[in-house]
Amino acid sequence: MTLSIWRYAHLALAIISSLFLLILSVTGVILAIGAVGEKTQGYKVPDFDKINLAQSIPALCEVYSEITELTVDHNQFTTIEAFDGEGNAMKGYVDPRTGALLGEIKPQSDFIQWNIALHRSLFLKEPGRIIVGVVSFLLLLITISGIVLIAKRQQGLRNFFAKINKDFFSQYFHVVSGRVFLIPVLMLALTGTHLFMVRVGLAGGENRTIDHLSTEDVEQKALVDFPVFQQTLLADVEKIEFPFMPDDPDEFYVLKLKDRELYVHQITGEIVEETRYPYSLLLEKLSFDLHTGRTNAIWAVILGFASLNILFFIYTGFAITFRRKGTKVKNKFHASTAEYVILVGTENGSTLFFANKIHQQLLAQGHKSFLTEMSRFTHFPSATHVLVFSSTYGLGTAPANAINFDKLLTKFPQNQTVQYSVIGFGSKSYPDFCAYARQVDDLFARQSWATPLLNLHTVNDRSVEEFVEWVKAWNRKMSCELSVTPAQYTTKITGLKKFHVLERTEVTEDNSTFKIVLQPQGRQHFRSGDLLAIYPTDDGRERLYSIGKKDGNIQLMVKLYPSGLGSEFLYHLNKGEYISGRVVINKGFHFPRKASGIAMIANGTGIAPFLGMIEENNKKIPIRLYAGFRYNNVLSKQYRQFGEEAMRSGKLTDFHMAFSREESRQYVMDLIRDEARFFSDLLENKGVIMICGSLAMQKDVEKILCEICPTKDLANYNGQILTDCY
Repeated sequence: MTLSIWRYAHLALAIISSLFLLILSVTGVILAIGAVGEKTQGYKVPDFDKINLAQSIPALCEVYSEITELTVDHNQFTTIEAFDGEGNAMKGYVDPRTGALLGEIKPQSDFIQWNIALHRSLFLKEPGRIIVGVVSFLLLLITISGIVLIAKRQQGLRNFFAKINKDFFSQYFHVVSGRVFLIPVLMLALTGTHLFMVRVGLAGGENRTIDHLSTEDVEQKALVDFPVFQQTLLADVEKIEFPFMPDDPDEFYVLKLKDRELYVHQITGEIVEETRYPYSLLLEKLSFDLHTGRTNAIWAVILGFASLNILFFIYTGFAITFRRKGTKVKNKFHASTAEYVILVGTENGSTLFFANKIHQQLLAQGHKSFLTEMSRFTHFPSATHVLVFSSTYGLGTAPANAINFDKLLTKFPQNQTVQYSVIGFGSKSYPDFCAYARQVDDLFARQSWATPLLNLHTVNDRSVEEFVEWVKAWNRKMSCELSVTPAQYTTKITGLKKFHVLERTEVTEDNSTFKIVLQPQGRQHFRSGDLLAIYPTDDGRERLYSIGKKDGNIQLMVKLYPSGLGSEFLYHLNKGEYISGRVVINKGFHFPRKASGIAMIANGTGIAPFLGMIEENNKKIPIRLYAGFRYNNVLSKQYRQFGEEAMRSGKLTDFHMAFSREESRQYVMDLIRDEARFFSDLLENKGVIMICGSLAMQKDVEKILCEICPTKDLANYNGQILTDCY
């Protein structure tokens, strides 16, 4: 059975059942919260599991003149129906050891009862129960098909929990949460299906009755001496019916236990009759307990999260589907007349996006281009060029629409010489980076009719810049001119927020750096060290700036470059204006609050996030700041003033500055070399070094650190050297 069949089955089942699953999931979350709430009422007595009937029943009989019924519910709360010494009817929760009344029995709220009815039957009574049962079975099939898809993606169950390639949020969340909540979701589906089968009579069994021989001895025994009472724990009881007439040998104690029902002679204490429940009934009770979580608060919480996760399954599943279908492919020419054949192997649609951009440009230039999936490879009698755009699925195998491509390539040899080019898409964070694209390139190399136009080109993490490099190489080989503007291959920007300009300083002859302060509009979470992405033009080009957080606002230090896209845009903003952008969370460069000590190293505008981090150093962790600038100008004097104030407040331990264009020329690397012993001790004592600024400065700093710590490679200080350089 192919991957496509499993995927379409998974999708079809989800579409059919999605509305009902939505209702069942929402009500399931509410009922799980209700089950946990029941547990908090506190009517369960200590050591309940150790109390037997020989301890409990005599104690209750001393307090109440007549007892009709005793019940132990799924929460192990004991309830009693009885009359006290004055003949007053009593009904409530009791302490089974003393008979003390603990509280009144309160019915479930109308809201919970409403949700139970909706969850069980959709308010449609028996037809509704059948619908819910069928949906539970469909959820079981969806879960099984999901397991198969993950197993195929991960190349077997052995790699089921291996790392997942994060293509985009919906895909990543769908797979990861599917693994995390596999057991509870599977349990919900399985138990729901079983309860439905019991309801319609597809599962069940008959009770088995055993008659016990009575002895001739009719000597009355005390309740505490009844063997069956001594051997039966209250935790195993569901209900006890008491004799209506005391001392009447024809009246019995009826003990309804979890697995059987006993009739006990009220005078001798002998078991008169025993009815054993079938295993099917015990399985039904177990299914009900597992499905509702009513017997265990922790399991109820897990089921609640699993039900909530089903809602996210529905959302992310459809998001994945819409993304795959999002790129519309239009072929103006038939496969038999196409000169350029573009083959696409993609898992989630992102590779198709790039291929379609090339396809549209070729069509616009008057070329006969045809775009299709790799799994539809056939004879292309007019083809002169074949372009293959392929991602890699799982751990190095073909994506969904490239299954059996190797067989098709052999089955349909072309009758003319065709030039080919393979472009692979993947992520270098995985060992099988573009592995399938490499296989495809090798397959073409073995075909006698195929000659390479370009060597295999790989693109990491859908990098537009890396893809443009392939476009440039293609243009050098071909007469057609494809666009090399990165924005041409950039997807639509989403998630933009508004920012209000509060302040913007001016540049001077000896200072090309300016400060701009932005106030986020609406609720936005960010920290010093995160990045602000702005889009100065409408072509999608992005510029990133390191954030320093001050008084809840974003403070950027920007160097003004002549004709600089981002810096020119920011510099020409005036106080009171608004811009659009988005915060990019940069977790790898947040303030290390648990570090024993911190050294912050910056040059130029790289000081911006450190200013915010020092402000938030309320625990007064020892921090030394090393900053390099060109000139000792007004701006550097402001930094000096900030540092002195921070040292007085205890948020900064020491502040060193170097100036590369002043008379006593000095670089930030010289500051580090002068404090070699400090940096060596800092790393040995689990301290943290943070570097922000230019890549050239980062390389120089790392070179000096290698000299300072010759016995250890810098890689050994994992998590102790944090960088954000550009």
